[in-house]
Amino acid sequence: MKSGAEPNTAHLPRGAALFDRIDYRLIETDEDKDSLYLMRYRAYLQAGLIPPSESQRVTDRFDDAPNVWNFGVYVDNDLCSSVRIHVLTSEWRMSYTTEVFGDVLHPRLDRGEVFIDPCRFVADPEMQQRFPELPYLTVRLPFVACEHFNADVGLSMVRTDHQAFYRRVFLSETLTEPRSFPGWPTKKAVLMASAYPKVRERILTRFPIMRSSAFERRMLFERSTDRIAPARPVLVASMAAQARTL
Repeated sequence: MKSGAEPNTAHLPRGAALFDRIDYRLIETDEDKDSLYLMRYRAYLQAGLIPPSESQRVTDRFDDAPNVWNFGVYVDNDLCSSVRIHVLTSEWRMSYTTEVFGDVLHPRLDRGEVFIDPCRFVADPEMQQRFPELPYLTVRLPFVACEHFNADVGLSMVRTDHQAFYRRVFLSETLTEPRSFPGWPTKKAVLMASAYPKVRERILTRFPIMRSSAFERRMLFERSTDRIAPARPVLVASMAAQARTL
């Protein structure tokens, strides 16, 4: 395996040079789940978020929730990063974010708002060094989910030292003071929110890699019949007009 970062192509949009080499896969098989949980462990251990454990795996009760999509991001068929996406509606509220920030989110869910709630955003430590654009291609998935599920808000429950990234990419605003997060004894998290309909066009202008086609969205989020359906009717004509232009 090569060491060092891959060559940069600064004239291309952020993440575009790597885009043709990636594959987004829904994590469903036992083998893929084990690889994901191992990658989480390695990433969290290196970041100092967890102590060493004999199992060398990180999972929780939300990995198999009915409102969850666990995605792996593969580069040249190697698992490099992952993100878990919750779709939060008045009927489906299961996530760590609603546990930690329920006082903020439940009243809004009661009013019928729809949230995309990504978490467990991790990257293989070595792959992250090789592919510095990997974070942008990974957090692209929640943005695509916002489009598919016609979301009102894209959430981010993040460590306090990671807020700048979400402000820069998703124009997110911090909604809360730092709070303790389950499993992170030495770190705290804040809740950030991006008002998707309001900021969508600005994000697409700055990061064209975030664009998606209706076909891609269906392939990503309609693969499993036991997953929840889109929270509201999606404007198909509007979606078709948003073809990816890389």
